Amino acid sequence: MRLSLRALRDAARAGWRESFSLDGRDVARWFPGHMAIGRNPLFQETLGIKPHLLVLNKMDLADLSEQQEILRHLEGEGLKNVIFTNCVKDENVTQVVPAVTALVGSSSRYHRQESVEHCVMVIGVPNVGKSSLINALRRQHLRQGKATRVGGEPGVTRAVLSRIQVCERPPTFLLDTPGVLAPRIESVETGLKLALCGTVLDHLVGAETLADFLLFTLNRQRLFGYVQHYGLDGPCDDVGAVLKRVAVRLGKTQKVKMLTGTGDVNVVQPDYPAAARDFLRTFRRGLLGPVMLDRDLLQSPRPTP
Repeated sequence: MRLSLRALRDAARAGWRESFSLDGRDVARWFPGHMAIGRNPLFQETLGIKPHLLVLNKMDLADLSEQQEILRHLEGEGLKNVIFTNCVKDENVTQVVPAVTALVGSSSRYHRQESVEHCVMVIGVPNVGKSSLINALRRQHLRQGKATRVGGEPGVTRAVLSRIQVCERPPTFLLDTPGVLAPRIESVETGLKLALCGTVLDHLVGAETLADFLLFTLNRQRLFGYVQHYGLDGPCDDVGAVLKRVAVRLGKTQKVKMLTGTGDVNVVQPDYPAAARDFLRTFRRGLLGPVMLDRDLLQSPRPTP
């Protein structure tokens, strides 16, 4: 099914929600327990004095049409060394070790001629592909297979592992670490964006809540790939209506017992949780098209120092 120009124009005129309400739910409750050991208030300060490289993985899932603006925004936050990667297809992975070598070599504090080895810690939020990056580097430089487990949900890496060699020239070792999140996320919308990326388990937030926020985000950015993917009549801002159509299309139903005046009656209804989970999986696999969840940050003015 192709989305007609008329449908797009009608959608553009539709009164989409301008904000997403979560009724004051505390996002701090979404953090898995194993992340507590990574909550170091001095983390940002410590990282600031060491050479560091920001690797933005899963570039195939992101809308990079404004890549230069993204880089300018990050530079404004003090992040000048940035590489976009796709560790599934090894895109740009070969740039990582040379960038690390150059950073260490240009730092008198950490450059020691008597030691030619580089030991680098891989740090990041959960489920962004830290382990996948290590395995991709080993494939590229050592022609060897996996050295650390990967998974499609947070919490696969639960402890700092031993040094893993990823390159021989120069000798480079990486330390895989568990995912680290801030002690508290004050912005509900930021928490929801992180949850959409799979940084916390879906059931901690609620698959239907996440599906609703995803629908809100796609509509706000005029990204209607979900209409075509699920064969809907047109864009819709009602998550209940969308999930109902998704459930019917997928054949996902559930029996619900209802109490009536004549006794209990089993009623077949759409399985909304199953539809929500499929909606999220489809988004995370990139089947709804590339999306940039932080597009609003590029459009908002930067705070003056």
